[in-house]
Amino acid sequence: MTRPRIIVHGGAWTIPADRQEAHIAGCRRAVEAAWPLLRDGATAVEAVRAAVNVLEDDPTFDAGRGAVLNRDGVIELDAAIMDGATLDFGGVAAVRRFANPVDIARRLLDTEFCLLVGEGAERFALEQGLKPVDPATLLVERERLLYETLRSRAGYSTHDAFRPVTDTAPAGDVPKGTVGAVALDIHGNVAAATSTGGTPFKLAGRVGDSPLCGAGTYADNETGGASATGFGEGVMRTLMTHCACEHLRECLPDEAARRAIDMLHRRVGGHAGLIMLDRHGRYGVHCNTDHIAHAYARADGTVHASVTPDPVTGE
Repeated sequence: MTRPRIIVHGGAWTIPADRQEAHIAGCRRAVEAAWPLLRDGATAVEAVRAAVNVLEDDPTFDAGRGAVLNRDGVIELDAAIMDGATLDFGGVAAVRRFANPVDIARRLLDTEFCLLVGEGAERFALEQGLKPVDPATLLVERERLLYETLRSRAGYSTHDAFRPVTDTAPAGDVPKGTVGAVALDIHGNVAAATSTGGTPFKLAGRVGDSPLCGAGTYADNETGGASATGFGEGVMRTLMTHCACEHLRECLPDEAARRAIDMLHRRVGGHAGLIMLDRHGRYGVHCNTDHIAHAYARADGTVHASVTPDPVTGE
């Protein structure tokens, strides 16, 4: 029997000091919710879904309740989940009426399809018995105010949101709280899931990296799993999570994550964060932003949570 493991993230950006504790606490709660499931024999797929549900329900993050608004002043949610045992993948995008899009993605794993968007994704969710919500219940005042600020900011580019405040075009006031989880279950199976409201002030209908296989989300029992957060267009163009998992064939997860993010920055100037877990249960966390909110279960079941990407290969 394999020793179960789980790691989660709550976005990589410049997290203001007065919001760091909420990010740490939210990530901790997600691990605390999923770890007992893994310990008691739940699959990695169900564990990452449960962890991401906690993060989607937490208004701290840019996922589910608390997600950012697009240029039309509308919340559109993306999510994905992947089973490393079978390589089954489910992704949904531009979802407006469901608070937990990762649940829709999970139901897709039981079909022949991998990706649904917009009205089609919502129709599928209804057919599966999932309950819609009033989109207004997803909006928090923080994001309404941010929308008004960005709408009035001349020359604002969504790409500005992913530069650290130490760069020449800082945007430290713009949140990037995509959430994700990677788990290893007692059967040795790996799974990953990611959920997001996307980039602040994005074009209506824009789909980011989170719901795309090998871009924002990837899992393979032969290597491990990864969930990304950050500059979505760059992550898509470089298939960063697949690249990171392939690096696991020759190095530890921290190094694999570093190599993938270095490649992202070298090739497309991107900024991002990655959490990883290899098939042996070793963790990795890396970012080239100022912070990455994350938490993971130690071998004894206690939880480490932080916004600083300290090396975790010894855990």
